[in-house]
Amino acid sequence: MSFNLLPLPYAANALGPLISQETIEYHYGKHHRKYVETLSALLLHEPGLQDASLVEVIRAASASKQRALFNNAAQVWSHNFYWHSICPPGAAPEPEGELARLIGSAFGSVAGLASALCNEAEAHFSNGWVWLLLEEENLVIRSFHDADTPLVHAGVIPLLNIDVWEHAYYIDYRNDRADYATAVTEGVLNWSFAAMNLDGKGADRADQRPEQQAASDVK
Repeated sequence: MSFNLLPLPYAANALGPLISQETIEYHYGKHHRKYVETLSALLLHEPGLQDASLVEVIRAASASKQRALFNNAAQVWSHNFYWHSICPPGAAPEPEGELARLIGSAFGSVAGLASALCNEAEAHFSNGWVWLLLEEENLVIRSFHDADTPLVHAGVIPLLNIDVWEHAYYIDYRNDRADYATAVTEGVLNWSFAAMNLDGKGADRADQRPEQQAASDVK
């Protein structure tokens, strides 16, 4: 069994100027692709997972402490989620309804949430992911190091994520993660995706099965 690189939900140049086409070509076309290819190679030696979805592979690898399998599968899923957590500038409307209510309750305003996400991203040591999660009907921000993911932590519902591995921002922002986080939170966060994920089905929206369509060949 093998997984394919899923298509981006927008063109590679659609996030400019905040995230450049060159960054997408390397981040998606090389880093994300490599995780997919490595995962597929590892699964050749896992006959019990031949028909498993990506989420099922992640949870099985976590339970059996298969670190390489977990790392690559989790990175594929988290990247799938990330491409939907961001969108072209101006494409997503401001939060409204239940999401707006939750943001107001937890952070005071959208600006307050953006500031908290930036602070978490900047303070996060080394590589990983910053997540906006729903936990016990409240919004919380959590960092996960390396390939760790909410999928293997009970009681949290993923809404949005921000990739804070250096390959997500080094071409555009060099080592200035704070500027990258500001650009993401103020310019390209997909609030519509977050609102949709309040239904608890966000994990499924980044899931895939091995027979799904491959992406166009972004190199």
